[in-house]
Amino acid sequence: MKNIARSLAAAFFVLSIGYYLWHGFTYTSAGPFDDGVLAWVGPQMALPIIALTIVPIVFAFTGEGIMAAFTGNNSSAFRDGLVGIGTIKSFRQTGLTVNDQPQIRIDFSVEGADGKIFDSHAKMIVPLTELALLQPGVVLPVRYLPDRTDKVEVDRSGDMSAAQRAMNESMIRKGFTTKAKLDIAERGITAQAVVQSLAVPGEIRNGYSKIELGLVVTRPDGTTFTASVDKFLPPASVAQVQVGRIIQVHYLPENEQEVVIALQVNA
Repeated sequence: MKNIARSLAAAFFVLSIGYYLWHGFTYTSAGPFDDGVLAWVGPQMALPIIALTIVPIVFAFTGEGIMAAFTGNNSSAFRDGLVGIGTIKSFRQTGLTVNDQPQIRIDFSVEGADGKIFDSHAKMIVPLTELALLQPGVVLPVRYLPDRTDKVEVDRSGDMSAAQRAMNESMIRKGFTTKAKLDIAERGITAQAVVQSLAVPGEIRNGYSKIELGLVVTRPDGTTFTASVDKFLPPASVAQVQVGRIIQVHYLPENEQEVVIALQVNA
C-alpha cells in the first residue's frame, strides 16, 4: 500500500510538471500572446501547485510507523512476517511528530523464530503518556522479514498467542523452562502464593540469575501447601519475588510439588 501510494503521488507530480511545461512551451512558440508570459502564468499552474502540496504529505504519512499509527495495524509488508522477541537497547526521537505525538526510533536486539540474534530497529509513533514505558531491557514482540532483518515492526496484530509462543520457544532454547513446565502453566490450576524464602546461588545463564524460592501456595479451597521453585530471572524481575510478595502460580493437583510461577515479562 505504501509503495502504491508513493508511486501514484510521484506519477501525479511528473504528469503535473510535464503538462505545465508542455503548456508553456507550446503556447509560447505558437505566439498567441505578445510576450508569452501568460503561457506560463494562469490556471495551468494549479496542477503543479497541488502536486507540490500533496507529494510531500503522501511521502511523510507513508513513512515508517506513520500508517501504523493511523490504522493500528502493521504495514502490509510486515503483517504476515515472522514473530520475534525484541529487547530494547536504546531509543530516541526522530524529530517528526503526528498530532503532537513523537515518532520514536527504537533499536532492538531481536531473537528470531529460529533462535538467531540480530540487531534491528523500528520506527513508531508513541503517545507522550507511553514514552516512560520505553526503557532499555523492555521486551516487545516484533514482526520481521527473514530476508531483511535491518528493520522490524512492533507487532500490532493483537495475537497474544503468537507472541507467547515465540517467548516460550525462546525460553526453552535458553534452558529457562521446559515443555513440561509450559504444560503445567497451560493446564494447571491458577493460584496465589506467598514468597517465604529467597536464595540466589550465584548461577547466571545468558544474563539471567538462578533463584531458589520457598512458596506457600493457597489452594482454591483455602488450604495451603509449601513448594520449592528454581527459576532463572532477568535482574529486573527479581524485585517481583522478594520475600513477602504475593505471586501467581500454576500447579497440577496430582503433583503439587511441581509449581510454575507466572511473572510479568516487563515489570
